[in-house]
Amino acid sequence: MKYILVTGGVISGIGKGIIASSVGTILKSCGLHVTAIKIDPYINIDAGTFSPYEHGEVFVLDDGGEVDLDLGNYERFLDIRLTRDNNLTTGKIYQSVINKERRGDYLGKTVQVVPHITDAIQEWVVKQARVPVEDDDVEPQVCVIELGGTVGDIESMPFIEAFRQFQFKVKRENFCNIHVSLIPQPSATGEQKTKPTQSSVRELRGLGLSPDLIMCRCSTVLENSVKEKISMFCHVEPEQVICVHDVSSIYKVPLLLEKQGVVSYLSRRLNMPIETRPRKMLTKWKEMSDRSDRLLEQCSIALVGKYTKFSDSYASVIKALEHSALAISHKLEVKYVDSAHLEPSTLQEEPVKYHEAWQKLCSADGVLVPGGFGVRGTEGKIHAISWQCLTYTQCCRNYFYVRYANSTEFDPESKHPVVIDMPEHNPGQMGGTMRLGKRRTIFKTNNSVLRKLYGDAEYVDERHRHRFEVNPELKSHFEEKGFRFVGQDVEGERMEVIELDDHPYFVGVQYHPEFTSRPMKPSPPYLGLLLAAAGKLQSYLQKGCRLSPRDTYSDQSGSSSPDSEISELKLPSISNE
Repeated sequence: MKYILVTGGVISGIGKGIIASSVGTILKSCGLHVTAIKIDPYINIDAGTFSPYEHGEVFVLDDGGEVDLDLGNYERFLDIRLTRDNNLTTGKIYQSVINKERRGDYLGKTVQVVPHITDAIQEWVVKQARVPVEDDDVEPQVCVIELGGTVGDIESMPFIEAFRQFQFKVKRENFCNIHVSLIPQPSATGEQKTKPTQSSVRELRGLGLSPDLIMCRCSTVLENSVKEKISMFCHVEPEQVICVHDVSSIYKVPLLLEKQGVVSYLSRRLNMPIETRPRKMLTKWKEMSDRSDRLLEQCSIALVGKYTKFSDSYASVIKALEHSALAISHKLEVKYVDSAHLEPSTLQEEPVKYHEAWQKLCSADGVLVPGGFGVRGTEGKIHAISWQCLTYTQCCRNYFYVRYANSTEFDPESKHPVVIDMPEHNPGQMGGTMRLGKRRTIFKTNNSVLRKLYGDAEYVDERHRHRFEVNPELKSHFEEKGFRFVGQDVEGERMEVIELDDHPYFVGVQYHPEFTSRPMKPSPPYLGLLLAAAGKLQSYLQKGCRLSPRDTYSDQSGSSSPDSEISELKLPSISNE
């Protein structure tokens, strides 16, 4: 097993997740089996109880693990399926050590950070690195480990110490460290500054880890003189200083690293058995990333949500929209609409925000309303959807003439609950009490639009994360008004998919299809939305759900692997040079 540790310096949020994913991608393109682990130094057991403004979205895995959004990057880039134990937190480590202490596993010894906590970290990494993450169930050969936060943070010290010890346990030829650092470029002088990187590397060395590759995040291409300066002061060869400048698409990053010899360096440094065959997977990535620069037609989607001030709150949703837009050869424009600004109360208090929000909504080609917890902004979401069409609570309010149709989430004593608690929901416990992870949805009709988009599948397995569901007692009332529950759970008790007759594309799903979207295999519900917004949905359905030759992917039913056989692209002969 080869271990690659990715650390960060100067500031957090520097792009370690994308770089770790990109390193894994170029190694996978060489025929290696790659897995990934994300370490978060916070004490929370998992990301499930975070506000999206804290760490961005909560990413959900097949096994129901609520994890950091970087695991979403790993899954999308590497096309793998991770488990909850691929996300390691301080809380998980301390919890496991305390449980052992309570059982008496330490035989009365004093339990300390060193060696007990550091040993627990190493054992966790070694065990998890061997868990298969692909359909072929082959044990991975390379494990990319991303350490969250910044070197020098007090909370990450036990992890740094654990890996200082770890590098000797697994031997030098099986462990290397990639350090990601910021190269600021003050606008006053325009000069690229190396001092923050020097200080960060010095601190890392003082803690016992020596970087093998220094990846410099900068706004423009790194100048040779700056590269040589970093090489000299940070005790590495110039080839070990890698420039990761801002690019138009994150899918260009693997190509950027490969071009600078990262694969050949890692193969020498870690003595890895890398195949010499043409790297077909990277060729596909290049076609995809080049294509994104050539798109001329544009499609706009209004994203109506509660956390629109921070785009990472909807990271997977945005990525799923991007994947679908790319597949139909359109440039995506996301219009963020704060759902609270659509409510009548905003018209009274801040009329400018109210009118701006409605202008964005009305000018978009399509509308997407993602999930959200709590009462704030919910009325705004209902107004947005009812502008497109009547739905759930709004439908009941109009059809039954019941003014107070509601959800038990917002009014536990509601006499007319359209949305109700699930049996799994424990109101007294917040963490891990939802319906989480991969669940099966059975299609009940043959003429469902969503079923056709899924390749006429009889069922789909998608990831869930919710505490409430549609009241099944009202199913017949909805369907009398044209709302068809075309998808239900295996027992037929839970409503999973709703469609509206006589509408260009009105689909509501209980699950989160964005979590399984991939760059080269977009999520069907999102693809349907983009096709409808671009006016292409009907022709797509008539062609048997195959895209035209000018579009990126002509076989949506194939493997989700970026290395799978897809038809040759017929792109305009536009040079990027």
